Parts: sequence; C-alpha cells; structure tokens
Amino acid sequence: MKITIVAGARPNFIKIAPIIKAIEKRQLEGKNISFRLVHTGQHYDKNLSDTFFEELNIPHPDANLEVKSGSQSVQTAAIMVAFEQELLQNSCDMVLVVGDVNSTMACAIVAKKLNIKVIHIEAGIRSGDMTMPEEINRIVTDSITDYFFTTSTWASENLLKYGTEKSNIHFVGNVMIDTLFQNLDRISAPNFWKDFGLENGNYIILTLHRPSNVDEEKSLIDLLNGIDRMVGDKKIIFPIHPRTNAILGEQNLDFKNILFVEPQSYLNFMYLIKNSFAVITDSGGISEETTVLGIPCFTMRTTTERPETIEIGTNTLVGISIENLTLEFTKFLKNGLSKKGIPDLWDGKASERIIDVLLNTDFTNYHR
Repeated sequence: MKITIVAGARPNFIKIAPIIKAIEKRQLEGKNISFRLVHTGQHYDKNLSDTFFEELNIPHPDANLEVKSGSQSVQTAAIMVAFEQELLQNSCDMVLVVGDVNSTMACAIVAKKLNIKVIHIEAGIRSGDMTMPEEINRIVTDSITDYFFTTSTWASENLLKYGTEKSNIHFVGNVMIDTLFQNLDRISAPNFWKDFGLENGNYIILTLHRPSNVDEEKSLIDLLNGIDRMVGDKKIIFPIHPRTNAILGEQNLDFKNILFVEPQSYLNFMYLIKNSFAVITDSGGISEETTVLGIPCFTMRTTTERPETIEIGTNTLVGISIENLTLEFTKFLKNGLSKKGIPDLWDGKASERIIDVLLNTDFTNYHR
C-alpha cells in the first residue's frame, strides 16, 4: 500500500506527524505500507513551516511544490498544476489529505481526476459559514473523498446527512491531540519567557488572523485596545500572524498589556498555552488543544466547526465584538469555568486507529 501524504500549512504539519509515526510503527512490524510526503509550500515562512518539520521529527519532504502565496484561486490552481505532475511521476494507491486548507481541496481534486482514492483526515466538520474559504474546502473535499476519518460523532453525523456511505466513515479521534500528547514532555519556554516576567497563569495568549477580525485596520486596533483594557493586570502574549502584521503595518501602537512576538514554534507555543491563564483566539484548532489542557478559551467567531469544544470542553464562542468578549470574560472571572472535559477518543491514539483501518480495509469491496 503506497500512500502520498499532503501537507501545506501549519495545522497540516501538526496532523501528519503522528500519522507518519503510526505508519513507521507498522512498517517495523512488517506491514506492507509506505508513504511519500509532499509539501505544497502553501506556508513558506520558516516559523510557519520548516520549524514544525524539525521539532516534530517529520521526515524531510520527498517533494516541495513551492507554490507560496496568492489569491484563493491563484494558489489553488498552482497547487493543482504542480500536484498533478507529482502524481504522474510518482504513482500511489491513495492520497491522504488533512484538515481544510487550500492544499487539502486542491490535492483531493487532482487525485480523484487521476482515479486515485482519497483519504480525508478530519472529515465532516462544518461551521455553516460559507464566507470561510475553509468551509468551501471542507465541503468540496468531502464530496469526493473515499475514506472519511472523523474527530467526533457530530462530524460523522454531518457526513451521513450529506449521503456518505456509513461503512466509509470511521470515527477515530483527533490527530492534533496525538501530537500534543506525544510532545508534552518536550515543550519548552520561549526565549522571551524571563524577559517578560512570565509565570504560570499570569498571562493570556492572543491569536487573530481571520478576515472578520483583522482585515479592517481601525476595527482591528479598536479590538486590540478593548482587549488591552479588559484583562486588568494580565500580560497578553500576541504571536502576530503575518496576515495580521501586514494589516497593522507601521502603526505606532502603545498598549499597556499586549506584547507582540513572532510566530512561535510548536513546542514553544504549546508551552505558552499550557501555562496561560486563558486564550483569546479566532482559530479553530487551538480550541481543541485548550480543551484537552483545561485552559479557558474565548473564540472570537460567530460559528465554530468544533462544537464539542464548547459542549464538552473549555471553549466559549463570543462573536466578533469586544463588548461580547468582555461580557463573557467577566463572567469567567466571576464564576470560573462552567465545564471541563475531553471528548471521546481524544486519547492520543487516533493515528494508529487510522492506519489500522487502512491496513484492514478490503478495497475490492469499496463502494461510494
């Protein structure tokens, strides 16, 4: 069994690391399975790409398509053109894609047009927000996927509503959490930890990159000023995303609590999350990690594709207004966490389940 594994952006790297480890483990047991790793180059900043390969012990990619940035259409088209040549020159039985970035959708389309089966890790999640490029990527990818691996029963039910054959859906858990558990004993404080006087629980992590929060300069600055006032005497560590940094440009900003830092490596960022007082973010994936670590998370979005982090975990969906964020944050300060738990199968073994399913699948009886 030959699998081509696709990675394109930061979340992809975190998700493929345990999958590769699971394949290598089965290879040592004599199983007939191999992989070829293709990096599309969708994220090409070293802090968003290369560092994750190094830290998570991911093998050097067999190919880097080096597509880099561009509009949604330009980047997707560039990935498709380059990935088609990759598959024509390097045959495989299946293409494995993860998550919901442009690389996920683009490579799934190319594989299907070449009659190669598609495996989608983290299938079935939906936000219901069609203004998100990721939502379109999820829907398109799942519409042509052959083998669906889900992080929750809710995601599996979404696929059934779309008419997916039940036998092709496998609820296996969350590979992001596999990576977290595999590296908890390796996380380390960033260089600025002592310089900023950081201690366990005396700071908040902030990440913002979604268009609804960062695309308009004045609104973004107003939001940051509101957060700066809201947190009292807590420091705010803000690893600024290149997209957000570009919006702020050369503004001379003066905040009491917000400390701007470069994008962090995985091991440094997880250390910051684990030891924080709380997290304010518009990311989806971070709410999964905070849920497992028991850290309060306030998600600045109107929808989420990870409702289990709200129903079971520590995540609160607060919309995109500073007023609502302040309201929910104040409630938390007064009452503490209302709930805390870990969703089913978020136990660090999802990747092994995925590989075992593939090894035990009778492809001759496959049906869509």
